[in-house]
Amino acid sequence: MLQYPGFDPVALEIGPLKVRWYGITYLIAFAAAWWLARRRAARPGSGWTALDVDDFLFFAMLGVILGGRIGYTLFYGMEFWLADPLYLLRIWEGGMSFHGGLIGVLVALGIFAHRRQRHIFDVFDFAAALPGLGIFAVRIGNFINGELWGRPGEVPWAMIVDGVARHPTQLYEALLEGALLAAVLWWFTARPRPRYAASGLFLLMYASGRLLVEFWRLPDAHIGYLWGDWLTMGHLLTLPMWLAGAALMIFAYRRPTVHSSTGTDTDTRSG
Repeated sequence: MLQYPGFDPVALEIGPLKVRWYGITYLIAFAAAWWLARRRAARPGSGWTALDVDDFLFFAMLGVILGGRIGYTLFYGMEFWLADPLYLLRIWEGGMSFHGGLIGVLVALGIFAHRRQRHIFDVFDFAAALPGLGIFAVRIGNFINGELWGRPGEVPWAMIVDGVARHPTQLYEALLEGALLAAVLWWFTARPRPRYAASGLFLLMYASGRLLVEFWRLPDAHIGYLWGDWLTMGHLLTLPMWLAGAALMIFAYRRPTVHSSTGTDTDTRSG
């Protein structure tokens, strides 16, 4: 067993200004996505310019922040919002939803694709390889904050929190939804793939990792289990992602090949 160190969530304090580690992890996430996107865009025949990447990331950042906060409020914090109409704006108090952030990004990148007259799934496929490192960083932020703990466990790497040994499910998610997803998607998109395939693989990999970890991760205390002692809101929100990912992969490989613009030499005919 390991003792949880009990990190200070505030990284830097200057007078009334407090810079939190969790906020820093979001900055790391956006910086990593920008760096990876610029690398892919620089490859010959990518069809993406540096300016495209900068605009793309601006839209994605808006989608993550707005979607993540609105999604958390709708999925997990409705009772808080009904009690306090300003709760939605209290981002500094925490509360961001990956599923809400994903929806926000899809909408934002859909607008970007329309404005740039690109096939929407060429944009989604280009984006699929970019979030993994950021997800890893943000889950480390959850660990520093001492939130999203798992059930009590007897595994050697369990963390003792308030006298109880618990599964460090933030680290499980960092590895499965972050590091592993980043490595596999970067490798997968390094060569031309059928349109829809990269998006499908992203959804499948994230959803598989999240569904698995949800069996150990404790649900939000004010929501609890939705059924029995295992079904969580996370399960309910993630299952459609898995189904959509599987459908996209099947569709991608059972139709005439149209390569997606993922930053490699590709055929970008519409279809």
